[in-house]
Amino acid sequence: MQLGADHVVVRVPATSANLGPGFDAMGLALALYDELEVELRAVDEVVVEVAGEGAGEVPTGEDHLVVRALRHTLELAGAPLTGLRLQCANRIPHGRGLGSSAAAVVAGVVAARALLADPHVLDATTVLRIATEFEGHPDNAAPAIRGGATLAWQGSGGVRAVDLEVDRRIEATVLVPDARLATSRARGVLPAQVPHVDAAFTAGRAGLLVEALARRPELLFDATEDRLHQDYRASVMAGSAELLRALRSEGFAATISGAGPTVLALTSGDGTARLDELLSGLVDDVAGWRASRLDIDTQGAVARRIGGPGSPGDAAVPGPRGGSMR
Repeated sequence: MQLGADHVVVRVPATSANLGPGFDAMGLALALYDELEVELRAVDEVVVEVAGEGAGEVPTGEDHLVVRALRHTLELAGAPLTGLRLQCANRIPHGRGLGSSAAAVVAGVVAARALLADPHVLDATTVLRIATEFEGHPDNAAPAIRGGATLAWQGSGGVRAVDLEVDRRIEATVLVPDARLATSRARGVLPAQVPHVDAAFTAGRAGLLVEALARRPELLFDATEDRLHQDYRASVMAGSAELLRALRSEGFAATISGAGPTVLALTSGDGTARLDELLSGLVDDVAGWRASRLDIDTQGAVARRIGGPGSPGDAAVPGPRGGSMR
C-alpha cells in the first residue's frame, strides 16, 4: 500500500468506560481531546514532542504509544516505514480513567490510516480490532473511534461495536482527582468469581442502561447501579468511593469512570443545577478535585491531511465511519 500523505493532524476524544454495569463493554466519548500532528521524514529518526498531560513522563521515541500503534498499523497495511516527527497536545488526564491510553492507540491507528493513499482499506472494524489488540478490551477504544455511546464485544466474528442512542437531555460531569491510579492495580483487586445474584443484578441494570441512555434519563440512577467491580475497587480509590457514595445518596447517577479514580455523573433537567449546588461543597482544587462539565462527543477520532504526495493540500480524511475532521 502506497502512502498518500506525509503530514496529518488527528483529534481523539476522552472516553468513560463501563458506565456502571456495562463492565468492559460500554463506553461514552467526551468532548475533551488529545490532538497530534504526524509528519513523515526521509531520515530514519523518530522525534516526539509532548505538551500538556504526560509531558516529561511518557517516552519520546519508538516506545511512545502513538508511535507504536502507528508503526504497527502501517506495517499491517504494507506501507513503507520512515522516520517521523510527532507533536502531541494532550488534554486527557493520564491514569484517571478517562481513556488516555486508548486515545493514544486510536490516534496512532487513525493517523496511519490517514497517511495511506486509500484510507478505506482500514474500515471501522479493522481500526477497532487493531486498537483492541493494544488495549486488551474494546470498551474505551470503541467510543474513541466512533463517538457517542457504544457497546463493544469480542466473539467468534472478532471485535465488534454498535452505537447506542443518547438522549440529548443527558449531560456529563467528570470529577477528576489529583491522584492517579494504574489500570493494572484497579483490575488486580477484582475477584476471579462473583456471586450469581450480583452477576444477574448487574446484567439487568446493563440492559436498563441502554433504555435510560436512549429515551428515559429519569432511569439513569437505577440503570447505573453495579455489583461487579466498583465496590471491589473501593480499597484502592477510597476518595473516589466516598464521593461516589455521597453523590448516589443524593440520587445522582454517578459511576467510577473506567478503572478510576475519576467519577462520572450523568444528569438531565434540573438535576444538573442540583449537582452543581452539591459539588460546590464537595469538590474543589483545595480538596484535590476538579469538576468539568463536558459535552458528549459525537464524531469520534477524526483526521486531516496537511500535505504530501498525491494529497490535495489541507484536506479532511473520511473517518472509519465516514465522518471527517471539520
